[in-house]
Amino acid sequence: MTTHHNVETPLSEEFIRSLRIGDTVSLNGTLFGIRDATQIHMFDNGRTTRFDLSGHAVIHTAPNVQKVEPSAEYPAGYRPICVGTTTSARMERFTQPLMQQYGVKAIIGKGGLMNDSLAAFQEQGGVYLAIVGGAAALETTWVEAIEDVDLDDLNPESLWKFRVKDFGPLMVAMDSHGASLYENVREVAQSHREEALRGLTAKG
Repeated sequence: MTTHHNVETPLSEEFIRSLRIGDTVSLNGTLFGIRDATQIHMFDNGRTTRFDLSGHAVIHTAPNVQKVEPSAEYPAGYRPICVGTTTSARMERFTQPLMQQYGVKAIIGKGGLMNDSLAAFQEQGGVYLAIVGGAAALETTWVEAIEDVDLDDLNPESLWKFRVKDFGPLMVAMDSHGASLYENVREVAQSHREEALRGLTAKG
């Protein structure tokens, strides 16, 4: 039986370990946006961030934004135009250091991650939350504001601090118990392939 959770960030390890694949989550509060260049600079080039990511979720994104005068509505001086999610597989090697060095508890993206990430989720208590592909316009409505930005010389692959409300539902696609919806799909597809091949052999 799956469960939906509407939660505030940061997230406790106890909560993360209570999640199982197929559960859904909606986030409220702070969500950090991160992408390839951000993490290359953080982990390959030794740059650090002034943000505290401990217990938080990150989303793989390089948002389309408009520079505006800072105000109560746009505290970081950016208006979100389109906050779309990118494919996660390119960033596989950063899962372990994100969790180990910065305390990140959830990664949001498209397409899933691989075995090293699944092992990191088990070891340190983390999850991968899948978002529907092609839903950037809807996603953007869940972002109330861009509150702050760091490493902004990398724009748009800066480290973004979003304030979000009801961001989701996101599906738990990889959990801290070693389960992965992607592996389940692969096994089912392989089984159907073998059945199809047996059928062709029998007809031949």
